[in-house]
Amino acid sequence: MSRTTTGRPSRSTANSDHTVGPARPRAVAWLVLLLTVIGLGAAFTLGPSDATTTEATGTSLPASAQSAEVAEIVKTFPTGAAAPAIVVYSNSDGSPLTADQQALITQRSATLGTLGLAPGAARPQIVQNKVATVAVLLPTGAGDDENTATIDRIRQSASENLTAPLQAQVTGGPAVRADITKVFAGADSTLLIATASVVAVLLLITYRSPVLWLVPLLVVGAGDRMAGILVGVLAPHAGVEVDASASGILSVLVFGAGTDYALLLVSRYRDELHLTDDRFTAMARAWRGTAPAVLASGTTVVLSLLTLLAAELTGNRGLGFAGAVGILTAMLFGLVVLPAALVLPGRWLFWPLIPKVGDPVTADRRGLWSRIGQGVAKRPAQVALAGTAVLLVLASGTLGLKTGLAQEDSFRKTPEAILGQRTLAAVQPAGAVDPLTLVSTPAAADQVLEAARQVPGVVSVTPGAHTDRWARADVVLDAAPGTAASDRAIDQLRRSVAQVPDSRALVGGTTAEAYDTSRANAHDTRVVVPLVLAIVLIVLVALLRAVVAPLLLVATVILSYFAALGASWTIFRTFYDFPAMDTNVPLLSFLFLVALGVDYNIFLIARTREDTVAGHDTRRAVLRALASTGGVITSAGILLAAVFAVLGVLPLITLTQIGIIVGIGVLLDTLLVRTVLVPALVLLTGRRFWWPGEPETARPAKEPSTT
Repeated sequence: MSRTTTGRPSRSTANSDHTVGPARPRAVAWLVLLLTVIGLGAAFTLGPSDATTTEATGTSLPASAQSAEVAEIVKTFPTGAAAPAIVVYSNSDGSPLTADQQALITQRSATLGTLGLAPGAARPQIVQNKVATVAVLLPTGAGDDENTATIDRIRQSASENLTAPLQAQVTGGPAVRADITKVFAGADSTLLIATASVVAVLLLITYRSPVLWLVPLLVVGAGDRMAGILVGVLAPHAGVEVDASASGILSVLVFGAGTDYALLLVSRYRDELHLTDDRFTAMARAWRGTAPAVLASGTTVVLSLLTLLAAELTGNRGLGFAGAVGILTAMLFGLVVLPAALVLPGRWLFWPLIPKVGDPVTADRRGLWSRIGQGVAKRPAQVALAGTAVLLVLASGTLGLKTGLAQEDSFRKTPEAILGQRTLAAVQPAGAVDPLTLVSTPAAADQVLEAARQVPGVVSVTPGAHTDRWARADVVLDAAPGTAASDRAIDQLRRSVAQVPDSRALVGGTTAEAYDTSRANAHDTRVVVPLVLAIVLIVLVALLRAVVAPLLLVATVILSYFAALGASWTIFRTFYDFPAMDTNVPLLSFLFLVALGVDYNIFLIARTREDTVAGHDTRRAVLRALASTGGVITSAGILLAAVFAVLGVLPLITLTQIGIIVGIGVLLDTLLVRTVLVPALVLLTGRRFWWPGEPETARPAKEPSTT
């Protein structure tokens, strides 16, 4: 009897791949592909070009945030909601500005003023005779494209015909926003090309076929485009906004998850082709063996992503919605379109390693993963302790973890806006580049200004315009925007001015928005993390019909997350010299790692349960599952880690950090947790692993002959 991963003897049918084959399955497969092509054509013709539904980049605050309230109030002022783009003139060698240079700057300021809302306000200010600044007021309500175009015009006008060493740098809130927008300009195309290239190379290595890799790549690529169009159509109806960063991560999710599903199906299909001549029968059996695990893992990811709809930040909500639609689309294409695309061409698709009936399947029991399983089975307690110890050591790196990137530390390549901030910081307080906006009732304005001046960290308070209802002032802090010192000053400033009777004082501005965003991220973490863990646990309980198994699996995933976080923080400090993690990185990394990382445990344990139901005891079932799924799950994990690493092609530190953390976490889940730790825990608990269920009693255990 031939030994196989499923424990079934070789079998064949009268039908052959070289015959006409079953008419109905063939017709269904052609119909699926035809409808897919028609659907894609209609979507590309009638739908939006991509998933992005808003020009704004980053995360928007809820209306209840204090900085959001201030943003609405300042719109009622005659100049409306405005923020200064600051042109910074200096000599690159640090020498003082000459009289001729100062005269040129004064002349140039008149031209610069015409590019803003208040031409008369664009007057040069000389600081320590080394730096001259010209403030150009710009509307804060302009879209990203309009704002970027205006900043480009200001930069061109400011730098035109300057003689070295005199230089012009444009900074301030609008300039920083423009530089962030440029980071995402073309990001979708860059990420798509990089992701597709990584997937193509890894599929080619995995399948060792010049043809086969094209099928899943084309199907997943079509699914990615369809997902983008669906998100663009559905997001406005769902009341969410999807920005450029969420659109980019969407492609990474679809390619990563979709290719994982493809690897599982192709592996199972190839195994079944060793057992039957009829490829349609082989695909039907492969689909029945793969679909439950894919549906369970995909449902887990979708529900986990949807928890972000409970977040405060609109960027998080948009990412959750887009990701959920993307995973659903990947599941649809993986379980409906891919089987049709694989089965119609026939066995030659696997050339030169064409599977033949009776040949041993790829993952036989004497392979690498079988030997690893046998090694774990000899000392499961020691292996479990060693695996846990490794994860705990890596997790210890989180003890010194810092969150909260300063604005100037958010880019891997320093843009002009940040260089301008540094030039200004050398001659005046770092917070002068982006003052806070303080509003209060006119009657209490003087008291509010005096209270603000008493706050530690406040350098100056300058009264501004007022209306019948509100008085405005600019507050300059000593600390740079986004730093811990800046955050402390904002918090204390708000408390101090709020104590002035009948003042209704509020503190806003770009720097305050960053502070409120950090607090909103903390709220989102407190809400989303418990929801994700509850969803994963419920799905596992429903899938495995057990309690012990889900609890153990969730515990391993949580430990793996902290290990990935600790290891990544060590890498960030050692190799990248990142001063901190961005505030939303831990939350998004947790979401992706727990939702995606549990997939591999689902694939392994679902196969284990399948074999226990088929008549094997738990010990033998988990070893068989490890041997049969080891190769494909490892390939899937490496591929998914590589796909997330692609986020590092963008020069924004936040995405680099997410990519590295998720990549390391997926590798830990694939190579350590799923390979040795989970099998060891199953072997240690035995039948208690399935408590209170008893899958082994579904059919009397009977070992097949090994001769």
